[in-house]
Amino acid sequence: MIAYDASYWIYMIPAFILMAITSWYVKASYNKWSRVPARSGLTGAQAAQRLISSAAVSTYTGSTLRDVRVAGVGGNLSDHYDPRDKTLYLSPSVANGTSVASLAVAAHELGHAVQHAEGYFPLKLRSALVPLVSIGSNLGWILILLGLILGLTELAWLGVLAFAGGAVFALATLPVELNASSRAKQLLAQAGIIQGTEEMRGVNNVLTAAALTYVAGLVTAVLQLLYYVSLVSGRSRRRL
Repeated sequence: MIAYDASYWIYMIPAFILMAITSWYVKASYNKWSRVPARSGLTGAQAAQRLISSAAVSTYTGSTLRDVRVAGVGGNLSDHYDPRDKTLYLSPSVANGTSVASLAVAAHELGHAVQHAEGYFPLKLRSALVPLVSIGSNLGWILILLGLILGLTELAWLGVLAFAGGAVFALATLPVELNASSRAKQLLAQAGIIQGTEEMRGVNNVLTAAALTYVAGLVTAVLQLLYYVSLVSGRSRRRL
């Protein structure tokens, strides 16, 4: 029903184009700097391990992060920090790579570990939103469709409200990711793992490209929400 609504594509085509552009930019930036070896010669896993036990981390937390582990994970750019087991999971290309890109990604994910150790509020907020967003994204569109089919506008608006959680989550994610990137740059510079303006330029390029994906995600979530709002409000006006 929605897929055949022309107004849906009016809202979503710009979002799809933006997502495609940012995806290309991320891959291009990572591929470029993955071919530039860092002078430190450290792999992403080694750099993360050094930062975990270094004074550079303690400037944020007041203590080292000795309880944070570094482990491998399959896939490409599947790197992430899991606060449940305090483990930094690095993909093979990042864990074993000695490039500027590998160090940037590893340090960014370690930035999330520092946020967790600090009790960084935006990270707590994002974590708290996860179950609500999961329920809302699955239930929201069902309530909207049922409300429209059955002529129950109030039910459809309830679905819109549930679906709005995705946009709120995308908005909450932005400061978390931007802050992790900011921490990564400082950690790498303080520890001397990244050396010189050229290597730092590469780190900035890789992390800026990654941040743009979250901006694109927020724009997509907002446009999709606006489509549902226009759909339900249009149906409400026709009933008047």
